[in-house]
Amino acid sequence: MSKKMLLVTTLVIVASLILGACASQPTAAPATEAPMATEAPVATEAPVATEAPAATEAAAGTLKIALLAPLSGAVPTFGTSARNAAMLAIKEWNEKGGVLGRQVEMIVEDSQCEADPAVNAMNKVIDQDGVKFVVGEMCSKASIPMSEIAEQKHIVQISMGATNAQLTLNPDGSTKQYVFRACFIDPFQGTVGAKFVLNNLKATKAFILYDQGNDYVRGLAEAFEKAFTEGGGQVVGKETYTSQDTDFSAILAKVAEAQPDIVYLPDYYNIVNLVTAQAKEKGITAPFVGGDGWDSADLDKTAADGGYFTNHYSPDDTRPIVQEWVKNYQTAYGYVPDAQGTLTYDATNMLLAAIQNAGVDDPDKVKDALAVIKWEGVTGTLTFDQFHNPIKSAAILQVKDGKVIYLDTVAP
Repeated sequence: MSKKMLLVTTLVIVASLILGACASQPTAAPATEAPMATEAPVATEAPVATEAPAATEAAAGTLKIALLAPLSGAVPTFGTSARNAAMLAIKEWNEKGGVLGRQVEMIVEDSQCEADPAVNAMNKVIDQDGVKFVVGEMCSKASIPMSEIAEQKHIVQISMGATNAQLTLNPDGSTKQYVFRACFIDPFQGTVGAKFVLNNLKATKAFILYDQGNDYVRGLAEAFEKAFTEGGGQVVGKETYTSQDTDFSAILAKVAEAQPDIVYLPDYYNIVNLVTAQAKEKGITAPFVGGDGWDSADLDKTAADGGYFTNHYSPDDTRPIVQEWVKNYQTAYGYVPDAQGTLTYDATNMLLAAIQNAGVDDPDKVKDALAVIKWEGVTGTLTFDQFHNPIKSAAILQVKDGKVIYLDTVAP
């Protein structure tokens, strides 16, 4: 081959290689605006992270918040109510222009009312979704480990229903700076329940049943026992069980033998349904008394008939803000909102108001704004004490003739 031909061939090969390399480079896709989430995405498990990611702006100008709630597991009605309520609160804010001039986007994860799923969900929304503000959880055993992550990574967390006092406290008793709650705490709820039993039911003998492995249940049982005995009452028996138990005949036989005036059962509605149904089969006539975990559309009102429980609000409260909330929720979802949904509505509104008041979506600024907020909520006028617990009243409700009846409101 001549030198001239060799040169031409070489140039053709080089040109081809250059054009091929250019053709293989991807072209950038145009940016698109992320729509606001209207339904809960399918929860995915995320590995536990050890460091917080760098703060980033929410995609396309939206303000991201996360809701962690039990959409599956032992108490799914609570999670459904929470999701519904948070969506209503966000819809109302977005219709008024959003927060800081940005539409609010909600990311929902199923935390199952359990520690491990809650921790995985918390790390996922922070590390993968870039969330800096979290509403959740409602179960203490899920919320407490979440709070450790919030404090470590400087993420503002407000629990809607975790009543265990340890949620907002460090091991040394100091207050966690980034963690708040919208509900009253177990010592208050247990004390209210004990005083109602002593003063209104005139009961002097109580039998206590509780799940030793559940922070919420154990905390309420301890608070009730302390207040009841200090008020002159006598605990004639205590028995524990696990959340997996379904046959309570052995401990109910002990209840029947002790003949108490009341049985204190501060658990969630799924356990209450089992225990109270089996108690009626055994002929136990003493009324059962419990806490806010009873409040669910799935509470067996026939089995629990004659029982009483403390709660965060009653839909029968005549305050205009309560009646408007009940009407709006019923219109949207077809049923009366329970306490967990109502607490989620208040918690979401308080968090968004604090972000608006802070003037910036910086958790360090927002936590300070939340600490001093005064919010007129459905569950009462809410302000926080030095431990980030709300100062508010409790409602006393009775299960009677297939209905839940509002009896009274007790102030702190």
